Amino acid sequence: MSPADIVQKLWNYCNVLRDDGMSYGDYVEQLTYLLFLKMADERTKPPYKQKSMVPKKYDWQSLIKKDGDELFDHYRHVLENIGKEKGLLGLIFMKSQNKFQDPVKLRRLIVDLINNENWSIMGSDVKGDAYEGLLEKNAQDTKTGAGQYFTPRPLIRAIVDVMNPKPGETICDPACGTGGFILAAHDYIVTENKNMTKAVKKSLKEKTFKGWELVQSTARLCAMNLMLHGIGSDENLPIMVSDSLAADPGDRFNLILTNPPFGKKSSTTIVGENGKVTKEKDIVERDDFWSTTSNKQLNFIQHVKTLLKQNGRAAVVVPDNVLFEGGAGEQIRKKLMDECDVHTLLRLPTGLFYAQGVKANVVFFDRKPASENAWTKKLWIYDLRTNIHFTLKINPLKRVDLDEFVKCYNPKNRNKRTPTWTEKNQDGRWRAYDYSDLVNRDKASLDIFWLKDDSLEESENLPDPGIIAQEIVEDLEAALELFREISEDLNEQETGDR
Repeated sequence: MSPADIVQKLWNYCNVLRDDGMSYGDYVEQLTYLLFLKMADERTKPPYKQKSMVPKKYDWQSLIKKDGDELFDHYRHVLENIGKEKGLLGLIFMKSQNKFQDPVKLRRLIVDLINNENWSIMGSDVKGDAYEGLLEKNAQDTKTGAGQYFTPRPLIRAIVDVMNPKPGETICDPACGTGGFILAAHDYIVTENKNMTKAVKKSLKEKTFKGWELVQSTARLCAMNLMLHGIGSDENLPIMVSDSLAADPGDRFNLILTNPPFGKKSSTTIVGENGKVTKEKDIVERDDFWSTTSNKQLNFIQHVKTLLKQNGRAAVVVPDNVLFEGGAGEQIRKKLMDECDVHTLLRLPTGLFYAQGVKANVVFFDRKPASENAWTKKLWIYDLRTNIHFTLKINPLKRVDLDEFVKCYNPKNRNKRTPTWTEKNQDGRWRAYDYSDLVNRDKASLDIFWLKDDSLEESENLPDPGIIAQEIVEDLEAALELFREISEDLNEQETGDR
């Protein structure tokens, strides 16, 4: 059975459970618990004959032997008790709850859908791709907000292609979501290096990757996703459930690939004795940071720089405000260009992300040793935004849409790049700016564009009404988020003045 067939089979059953009030996210979580238990059971049998990490009274066999209310009660006990275990079991099952309303439907999912397949025999690409398909469907459900943890896979593949990860390099995502960057880097290394030794393969599986995820439920999905793709082991968990910005972990990596969560400021909600709710900004103060700010995106840029080894390489998805914001933003951009080689910027179009209202970019930089002179010499910018329109359903981004960017980036020899923009060809999307031009711009802004917007020139060039409507929605949502932040700042000032 193909990944698409498996996803369709599992997803069709979700529609039955929706009538019971179960959300897409709840369904994927329940599948995660049951798939894990089924695969743990399969690995106790030939040809694996592994000792099960699941206590016998809570294993898969204990589930399929029960029915009705007895099954319902037992499933609840299984989740409660396994969630208290340490290691991989704890990561998958911590804070897990039974979201089924009907014992008959739980029994059907266990016996008819999951028990009938041998998941361990399937290739990791088949079952892994099937699970990725479920995660993407879950991300499309905008009501749950799951889309903020899901980066479009064509974009991830293009980023990994230009970053060119190699066997033996350590790779990190400090905001790993459901694990898209880690999976893509793993697949790239396997595909490009067919003759790896057994020792190198073991290192790739157990020692190459590290991810941090703040949200427990998302970390659970990520851990399962990686496990289904053959990454990590019971002893070597590649995922940490914690706030990666809280402190310098001490680890250093060759590559960092990440799309930190959207949303500009961090804050903690405080309920006073009188019941009044206030918000206190989470200012991240770290000795290794250039500037103290509550802007999460700017903090992630500083955090990524800390995590890199000397000559380590980073690709970070950032919203537009990181490119032009003054104050701490200006200071951080200047420091980044001085202490790192900030060599490439990819300007992304709207309509890519399930979390709407964000105009994003990918900034590529390498960490360098201390120097009296700035390491950044030229910033090459590829404009994939002007006059380009995507939607999530009608016209989604495909990997082929990034082919020209990958070619222009020239990952095999970054020092030999050719601009497509010239005085004679002013439609070119690829051009370079010298360091001196960048630091002398107002606030050292990297928010640079040069192409004419055709829709402003002639009415015949207007995009489809659906795309225009979608872009208006995204602009309004971005503006609304900005107004929220201004309102919160004003309320905090008023509270402080009293």
